[in-house]
Amino acid sequence: MPIDNIIPSKHRNDHPMIPLGLYRHYKGRYYQVIGVATHSETEEHLVVYRALYGDFGLWVRPLTLFREQVEHGGQRVFRFTFVEKDL
Repeated sequence: MPIDNIIPSKHRNDHPMIPLGLYRHYKGRYYQVIGVATHSETEEHLVVYRALYGDFGLWVRPLTLFREQVEHGGQRVFRFTFVEKDL
C-alpha cells in the first residue's frame, strides 16, 4: 500500500524544529532524517534517522543531542549538518 494511502500529507512534513532530509555527521558519514518521534514516557523528542552506509540501520537520538555542538579537531562543530531536503 502506498504511503499516501496510509499517512496524510500534513503528517509527512518537516518537524518544526528540524527539516527532514540528508545530514552529514561531523565524522563524515551521511544519514537521512526520516522523522521526529516522541518518547512514550517522557515526551522527549527523538530524531529518527537512517545510516546511508553499511546495513542502513535505523537510529534514534534525542533532538537536543542531535542538534548540539561537539569538540572536533580543536573546534566546536555541529554533530550533524543539514545537507539537503528530501525530494
